[in-house]
This record gives sequence, structure tokens and C-alpha cells, in this order.
Amino acid sequence: MTAPRPFRQVDVFTDRVGYGNPLAVVLDGTGLDDAQMQRFAAWTNLSETTFLLPPTQPGCDYRVRIFTPAGELPFAGHPTLGSCHAWLAAGGVPRDARTVVQECAAGAVRIRRGGGAGDGGRLAFAAPPLRRSAPSPTLLAQVARALGLQPQEIRAAQLLDNGPVWLGLVLDSAGTVLALQPDHARLKQSGTKVGVAHVPPALSAPDSIANDAPMVTVRAFAAPVGVAEDPVTGSLNAGLAEWLIADGLAPPAYVASQGECLGRAGRVHVARDDRGQIWVGGDVADGIAGTVQL
Repeated sequence: MTAPRPFRQVDVFTDRVGYGNPLAVVLDGTGLDDAQMQRFAAWTNLSETTFLLPPTQPGCDYRVRIFTPAGELPFAGHPTLGSCHAWLAAGGVPRDARTVVQECAAGAVRIRRGGGAGDGGRLAFAAPPLRRSAPSPTLLAQVARALGLQPQEIRAAQLLDNGPVWLGLVLDSAGTVLALQPDHARLKQSGTKVGVAHVPPALSAPDSIANDAPMVTVRAFAAPVGVAEDPVTGSLNAGLAEWLIADGLAPPAYVASQGECLGRAGRVHVARDDRGQIWVGGDVADGIAGTVQL
């Protein structure tokens, strides 16, 4: 018999279970090999499952390995917030009372523990460095066909790489975003995860005033990693924020909504601090606490 391991399932980017993006967290992954982790992640069939381990890098509080049903990721946003929440709830004590430092395959990621006005103490991760470039016309055309988009409906496009790689598309309206009915088989053939967003024109000025109402509409399609549509996506929202804010397409602070087409109500809180660092935050709701046999 295998020994029971502490386990939690949380819902990220929401304060109510059932409205965000669920995450399975094995709080003690020591002794598990890659195949065991991958098998459990495939069994949970959630967009991501994480395994927490002792850190190997100086200054980090814990290490996380992140698996989709199809493979391992170097970094992902909702697993970062959800794993940190679960680690703290299970009694984890960070070296710094205000900041948790998570080790993942992409490196060390800082997670801020609230402190903002009206944020209710929510967690926010520092968006990792972004590499971006223009997609090839061939890829853009292939993805547009898979999404059923006309060229005039795409206002801007960038490949966004912050560990995961997303093709980010800015579309002409929230209605266009929400009406998409992708051909997921074609998207899988493209080998590219795709994130689409709409930013209202009134938000294009960098000095726009942010509030807690959702402003930016986002959807994420990840057929190449076994997830047709992701409910709420931290890595994509981080990449979009760094791109859109830098190019003056979005204000320095805003709230994005994601998951509406899946019956969810995810809320992603984005803010750029006075040093230029983008922070991506969200609430986390506790769902299940117990043990798992692995």
C-alpha cells in the first residue's frame, strides 16, 4: 500500500467554488516519479495538477511541478496562485511574511500576499519576463481559420512566451470573443495555444482609471496540451498584460473576465507597479481537503 499524501483541490480566480479554474494540489510530492505525476494529472483531468516539493534553489520557499493531462509545464499562472494558497493553508511559513517565493522549472516566481487597497489580501504573482514576436502569416491564417475569424476582426497579434507560449490575438469586440466556436482539431494541428482578448477603446489610454469591474474579455484555447478551452488562465493573462500595457493598448491596472462561455466567472486582477513590474492576482476558494493514495 502506498502512504496517503495530503491533498487539496482549490478554485482559482474566484471567491466561490465552481466559478473559477480548479486546481489539484498534492502537498507532498516527494518520491513520485514523472510517470506517477503524469498519470495522476491525467486522472484528475483538470487543466493542471501540481506537486509540491522541497526547494532546491536558495531563497525559495517550496518547489512546484505543474502537469496538464498531456505533459509538464515550466510555469503557469493559476497553478502558481492555487499552489501557494494551498501551501499556506497547510501551514507553510515563507521566509518573508509579505512575499512567497516559488521555485518552478521556469525559475523563481515571487507571489505577493495582498496589501493593496481593497484587495482582500488576495495573492498576486510577478509576471515572468516576456519574449514576444510577430507570428508568421501562415500560422496566423491557420489559427484564424480554426477560430472562424475574418482578417478584419483581428486587430493585433503577438506570440507571447513567458514559459508557456501563447499566440495572443486582440479582437474587434467582446461579442466576437464570446461568439467563437473553434475547430479544436484544427487548433491542435497548429501546435499553438491561442488566447483571444478584447479591450474596450476607452481603456486604450495608459492613464485610464482602473476599478474592480471587469474590463477586458479573455478566452484561452489549449488543444495542443489536451485542454480545449481553459476556464481562467494566469500565464496568458500575464503575457497579455505585459504586451497590452507596454504598447498602450490597455491601462496600467484593469480586471479581466474569463470563463463566461464555460459557465464560470473568473476575475483576473492586473496591475503594473511603479517599478514597471506586472502583478497578476486573483482570489482562491477552498474546495476539497484530504489525502490521496499515490
